[in-house]
Amino acid sequence: MAEKPSWSVIVLCYNEESTIEYVIERITTLYKPLVSELEIIIVDDGSKDKSVELVKAAMKVHPEIKLIKHKKNKGIGRSLVDGYKNATKENVMNTPGDAQWDYTELIPHIHLKDKTILSFYRLENTSYSLFRNILSFVNKTLNQIFLGISMKDVNWVKAYRKDQLDRIDFEINSSLIETEICSKLLYLDNHLIEVKSKYLERKAGVSKGASIKIVWQAFRELFKLIFIIRGFRKRVSAGLYN
Repeated sequence: MAEKPSWSVIVLCYNEESTIEYVIERITTLYKPLVSELEIIIVDDGSKDKSVELVKAAMKVHPEIKLIKHKKNKGIGRSLVDGYKNATKENVMNTPGDAQWDYTELIPHIHLKDKTILSFYRLENTSYSLFRNILSFVNKTLNQIFLGISMKDVNWVKAYRKDQLDRIDFEINSSLIETEICSKLLYLDNHLIEVKSKYLERKAGVSKGASIKIVWQAFRELFKLIFIIRGFRKRVSAGLYN
C-alpha cells in the first residue's frame, strides 16, 4: 500500500461568506483520511464581508488552517503567489473559495507523481457571460502563439509538486501567474495530466474573475511574460537550473 501523501490546499477567498465554511468542511472531510498531513491555506484578498471572521472561527476547530489576509484587494495573481510561497507540504493545489469546484475530483489523483502538473479543465462554462467566454478563448490562443502552451484550461484548478514550484521564481503578480508557472515547469520537463472537471453553479454571490481591471492587467503583463519566459529558457539552456 502506497504511503499517504501530504497536501497543501490553497483556497482563494474574496467576499465568500456564503461558501467558505462549506469549502472548509469539504476539504477536511474528504482529504483528512487520505493524507499524512493536511494544510489549508486560505488567502483572503481584502474581503469586506464576514469571510475572515468565519475562517478564524474555523481555525479554532481545524488547526490545519492557515490564514493569509490582504488588507486590500490585490488580485488573484498575488493571492496565488502568496499561497504557493507559504505552502509546506509535498503536493500543492489551488482552489476557489466559491465552491464551484468538486473536491472529490482530486481523490483519484491523491498520489501525485514526481514532476507532474495536474490540471483540471471545465467541460462547460454555462454560467459564463459571452465576455468571459471570449476572454478565455483569447487567452488560450495567445498562450499557444506566444508561449507555446497548449492547455485546455490554464486558469482552473491545478496541483503541483512543491519541490518543482521551489525550482522557479514567481515573476508575475497578475492572473497570468498560472501561465507563467506551467510554461516554466513544462520547459523543465514536468509532465502534464489534464482531467475533465465539472463546473458547479455558484451557491451564492457573484463571480469576480473578469473585472475590467483584472483583464487589462493580464493583457498588459502578457507581453512582460513573453520576455520573462524567453529569458527563463535561455537560463535553462545555459545550465542554470537543475
